[in-house]
Amino acid sequence: MQMQTELFDLQEEGAFAPRQPACDSEARAIEDPRFPFEEISKIAQQESWRKEINRPIYHLHKWWAQRLGSVFRALALGAFNSPEADIIDQFYKPSRINGTVFDPFMGSGTTLGEVLKLGGRAVGQDINPVAFFLVSNALSLPRREAVLKTYREIEADIATRLLEYYSTYLPDGRRAQVLYFFWVKVVDCLHCDHPVDLFSSYVFAQNAYPNRKPEVRIVCPRCGSIHSGKHGEHDTQCLECQLQFDPLAGAAGKTKATCAGCRKPFRIVDAVQKSARPPRHRLYAKLVVDAEGEKTYLACDENDYAAFKKAEQELSARANAYPTVAIKPGYNTDQAINYCYQSWHEMFNSRQLLCLSILGERIGAIPDQRMRELFCCLFSGMLEFNNMFASYKGEGTGAVRHMFAHHVLKPERTPIEANVWGTPKSSGAFSTMFKTRVIRAIEYAENPFEIKLECETGNAVKVFGLSERLTVPRALETLKLHCGDSSDSGLAKESVNAVITDPPFFDNVHYSELADFFHVWQRHVLGENGFHVNGSTRTVGEVQHSDAKVFETRLADVWKECNRVLNTKGLLIFTFHHSRPEGWRSLLGSLGAAGFYVVRVHPVRSEMSIAMPKHQAKEPISFDIVFVCRKQPVESALQIDSVVPTAKDAAGIQLRRLMSAGFDLSKNDIRLLVTSNAVQLLSVFEPEKSKAELQRLEPELENVSKQLMMLTTQ
Repeated sequence: MQMQTELFDLQEEGAFAPRQPACDSEARAIEDPRFPFEEISKIAQQESWRKEINRPIYHLHKWWAQRLGSVFRALALGAFNSPEADIIDQFYKPSRINGTVFDPFMGSGTTLGEVLKLGGRAVGQDINPVAFFLVSNALSLPRREAVLKTYREIEADIATRLLEYYSTYLPDGRRAQVLYFFWVKVVDCLHCDHPVDLFSSYVFAQNAYPNRKPEVRIVCPRCGSIHSGKHGEHDTQCLECQLQFDPLAGAAGKTKATCAGCRKPFRIVDAVQKSARPPRHRLYAKLVVDAEGEKTYLACDENDYAAFKKAEQELSARANAYPTVAIKPGYNTDQAINYCYQSWHEMFNSRQLLCLSILGERIGAIPDQRMRELFCCLFSGMLEFNNMFASYKGEGTGAVRHMFAHHVLKPERTPIEANVWGTPKSSGAFSTMFKTRVIRAIEYAENPFEIKLECETGNAVKVFGLSERLTVPRALETLKLHCGDSSDSGLAKESVNAVITDPPFFDNVHYSELADFFHVWQRHVLGENGFHVNGSTRTVGEVQHSDAKVFETRLADVWKECNRVLNTKGLLIFTFHHSRPEGWRSLLGSLGAAGFYVVRVHPVRSEMSIAMPKHQAKEPISFDIVFVCRKQPVESALQIDSVVPTAKDAAGIQLRRLMSAGFDLSKNDIRLLVTSNAVQLLSVFEPEKSKAELQRLEPELENVSKQLMMLTTQ
């Protein structure tokens, strides 16, 4: 296809000839210890609360470990300005950079978008086709009028049909739309075969802010009727059958359930595996919205059961309705496989599969390829909200908790089924996500803005007019994308001015294992060609790996390629954090093996402040470390015995700066400061020696972290 050739061909002759940097001096602002990381962190923290609103261009589709655009804007400015430049002043001016930036781990495209906004040229590469697909859509958005026209055509063709599958009756006989159906997983008792509902609590709905709105909805375990109660109460009585019970004490605990028939406990996973199939589900409640917009929780009735049965029958009559692809074993998929999920389509119920089949078929029929891919990207993105691994967050916020909230494939015991097409009051639906993702991204691309904190009030305001637009055709002229192993970029030697990226972690969250969930549907809608030719996104060359040695070797291979394509005065800049010592040793070894040494480290605010993994962590990591690296031409007079005190002094200065800016740091955040400064100092040594010394010094560095932690209590 012509657009793909223009956008993705890295071999185009002369397309990315090296440019001279904006300043003649070899030193750059980001190498200066005065680099304003605390001010950048304030901006980043504000962005992180609603980054899907503040940087919607990178949230068109799900990706993991998405980084903050404000941080990468600052990194790009720091890479192309002299140390005398005021980076915060440049941040809020229509600043421009003159050069090419390569991101070998482009993920959701944050580096690329920020470079394009600053007028630079960007080359992005990722080994995962889902990442490639979402970036190729997000950074080449069509005009709004054409997108709206296509959406309205889809709406006219199938919206009424899809909404009919979520139509129900109110008690007074009026028709209403179901926003959400509530289901519970059911297994048979291992002792007596009695069916057991896996409720951990009979409170199935509450407001996201229960202290302000304490009313909750409770399902009776005996008759199934729905009634109201108060948040936190342990005693209630069913208004229909008069049963007195504790609404917070369901049959299911963490790993075991207690049978209501024989009163014996049993392991839930054993019951699932005995059946040799995924747990079945029982429909018990619904949240409906009437013509006046009023919402009501109701028990499901015979009409609802009959409607679902009809959907099952219609699905069975459709040919090739959905992808039937096996789930491969892996760290992030084994939990689902352990619950007898063998294929990706088993994560959906029949009504969801039917509606997704109808919607996917219609999107596949869009004649224009770019438009077809954009709407497939939207379709793929909504899948994480429309499956039987999604759950209910309650009213007061986005109601549907998507299936990857915990970064694992965790079977949900009380899943929620959302209205696939959706209403204006829906969460996670195709129609609402079209507005909140596609249209919002197009608006940002047409008129990008930055977030600025007002000194007087502390409120955030949007500042427009600072950046280049990200719309076609300009983006196509300055952006090159490639899907493949980044140890081979296809770029000419010394052809880029900077490498700015965020490499994968050495850990157990494997993006490709999770990304297959989306990939199989993208292939189903678009066909098995191009970057969807393979059945899985898993590849041998992935850097992300739970084996430290494999991770180090593969990361080193990518850094070697970065060294090759980076010009003599260019910088390798990346963000990184890790809580395990092996991760730091692997990082240090990979840089040395590739011929890079670290010239500066800076802490910056990272991740969404309200991310689920952070809430669950005892000592959450809220900062990334920015590593600024050059090629290895320097000899150092540093003595090993000075590494720990020097790292302590540098980390202490950074800690005081962050504390003065109002930041609270956890123990793990302080460990990051200390360890990263030690990595910088040790990077001048031969790789194996530097790794061995880092391991030897780890107890001393831990003591330094404890000493610095005391500063936070003074």
